Amino acid sequence: MFKEVPSRAYNFIAVTRPLSVDGVNVTGQNETSITLQWNKVNGTGITYELQNTTGTNTIILVSDKSEIVTYIVSPLTAGTKYEFTLFTLFEGVRSIDGSKLSAVTAPLNVEAVTVTESDRTETSITLEWKKPANGVSSYVLQFGDKGNIPINKLGETVTHQVSSLDAGKRYAFTLFTVFEGIKSSGESNFTVTKIFCSALHWEVTNSSIQTVLQSSEVSYGQANNGSQTGEHVRPNNGNLSFIHLYPGAVYNVTLWFRQDSKKLLMCEHMETVVPPALISPRCDYLSGGYAFSLAWDVPEGIWTSVEVNVTGKSPQTVKGMCVMKADIDGVQPAQTYPVSLALISGPRMSKAVSFSCNTDPRGVIAGSVMAVLLLCLLVCLVFFIWRQKPDMFSRPKSLFVESKLASNKLKAIPMGKFPDHFHRMSADTNRGFSEEYEDFIPVGTEQTRKAALLEENKNKNRFTNVLPYDWCRVKLTKLNQNMSSDYVNANYMPGYGNSRQYIAAQGPLPTTVNDFWRMIWEQRVKGVVMVTNCTEGGRSKCEQYWPLDYTPCLYGDLLVTVRSEKRETNWTLREFVVKNKDTSEERPVKHFHFTAWPDHGVPEGTAALIQFRGLVRQHIESRENTGPTVVHCSAGVGRTGTIIALDVMLQQLEREKAVGIAAFLHKMRLSRPLMVQTESQYIFLHQCIMDSLEPKEKMIQEALYENSDLIYANATALREFQAGNPKVLR
Repeated sequence: MFKEVPSRAYNFIAVTRPLSVDGVNVTGQNETSITLQWNKVNGTGITYELQNTTGTNTIILVSDKSEIVTYIVSPLTAGTKYEFTLFTLFEGVRSIDGSKLSAVTAPLNVEAVTVTESDRTETSITLEWKKPANGVSSYVLQFGDKGNIPINKLGETVTHQVSSLDAGKRYAFTLFTVFEGIKSSGESNFTVTKIFCSALHWEVTNSSIQTVLQSSEVSYGQANNGSQTGEHVRPNNGNLSFIHLYPGAVYNVTLWFRQDSKKLLMCEHMETVVPPALISPRCDYLSGGYAFSLAWDVPEGIWTSVEVNVTGKSPQTVKGMCVMKADIDGVQPAQTYPVSLALISGPRMSKAVSFSCNTDPRGVIAGSVMAVLLLCLLVCLVFFIWRQKPDMFSRPKSLFVESKLASNKLKAIPMGKFPDHFHRMSADTNRGFSEEYEDFIPVGTEQTRKAALLEENKNKNRFTNVLPYDWCRVKLTKLNQNMSSDYVNANYMPGYGNSRQYIAAQGPLPTTVNDFWRMIWEQRVKGVVMVTNCTEGGRSKCEQYWPLDYTPCLYGDLLVTVRSEKRETNWTLREFVVKNKDTSEERPVKHFHFTAWPDHGVPEGTAALIQFRGLVRQHIESRENTGPTVVHCSAGVGRTGTIIALDVMLQQLEREKAVGIAAFLHKMRLSRPLMVQTESQYIFLHQCIMDSLEPKEKMIQEALYENSDLIYANATALREFQAGNPKVLR
């Protein structure tokens, strides 16, 4: 304008800058995209420009009707962090300030999660996977009912163990990779824990192996002995059976889970099939009747040895499959001997074959004729002497010892008079002891032993002449209505003021170990006293019925664990924990094992046994209101009777200041045959009382008795020993 005269007008258009976006949110993300969302800026014709860290600018057109703007940014790289700036645009003019935010894409899943088969156990599973190429800061494992398990391991190969699982159970799992708090979609799989083969109850015959499975995840099983493989698919009721197996063979039993292409080992177990029964056994005369020969035919099957049991003799083991005969000596002519033969393969024994063998009677017949002639000659000689000197046969009766145990000998002997009694009985090469001991031979023998003589129970007896009396035998609970399943070779025994303080039992056989533990559980036993070794003189005296090490062993329904073991010079002390598999109840059992006592004999001195008895007595008195104490050796009569009698006599000595050894032995023989089996053990029992009366004197450590039957020397030699002037005893 000049002097109010306007120039020609210049027309132009301009726009104001649009408002900035008020907040941008991330509403979703996966491996290849991020979803953004923001409120629409007011105005018509508004568009948006999105910038990210890759330098890419994206123009975003929206509908005027939309109040909320949603935009998916893709394709992006998995496991990567992105920075975004969002501007508004209007007519090409951008807002001054952009709305900034950062977001990450989800990481890639692992390619595969594998189960480390060597580390899959009954209670744990180890998983393994490889780290994805990029963008992983940690992992999250979802496993069964254990929830989310964070895993902060970033190696190229990652392993992780999941423990405290249940045996024989299927577990589903999902593994997520995590990047800056964002999880991947997850890699899923499943696996199955193994089962405890040793905890299964395996029933074995001479042609089959059977068990009942508790886990529903076992698909099938195999039994392989190297040349034969038996496969069995588990039926719906859980019973697993392998049949038509070779007698006596050792089978590797494996159980499997199988579904589609997945095959997992559930457990592996070695089991020996019961060996075959002997066929056609026979016996022949030998050595003029003082021995006989046994022979048998070869059955089909495998065995490692044959156990030969002859009544009245220790069992004999014939090793090898090629030896099919055995000679039995130490017998008498013109006698009948019950014999039983059983094949052994590893821990299994076949059903015993029982029969009788007669020894050669021809020598006895000839000897009988000679005996009659000599008897006639002797009668004539006696008659001639009587006619010449009749006063020779009129000696006072006091010179002879009564053959029957008089009632006054059953009375307790005061401790002050006991040394004189001992020396009097020891006189004349222990004549008093010998005659008194012989009077116990018939005691109790007229009592019945019907249960022990049942055909189905005969193979449960270690010796045919040591059978429990019916009236006081220990009865087990019957299993599955099996009437013979209540039998075990054991008797209740009296104690001091208690009619059932002990149980005297035979050492378990391989086939009776489960019954032995069942007796301990049912009788609520807290202490077991073992006075034999498992093997003595190269012969088996007792089956080892506890685990070899600290690995628990299952005996029937009872799982036994060795908690501790302490070995001393003359004994070993063990502590067991016994768990009932059905009820999960646990009980402690103390095991007192005296290892320095020979079979049919006595220890070399009294001190060790008296001290050992003190340990047992202390344990019994600390466990009041519990079951009886089990005591056993091999047969459960000799050493067993001696230690029981020693315990009771020392209690009586302490409380009454007197001991009645003869009376108590008489009482024991009414409860179990042959208690205190040898004369030497009877004398040794008296020697223990003697040494207990003189605790301050040095106990004689040298052997004062023979080791064949270990008979004590006479009283004169004993006094010379105590005076420090020992002589050689016979």
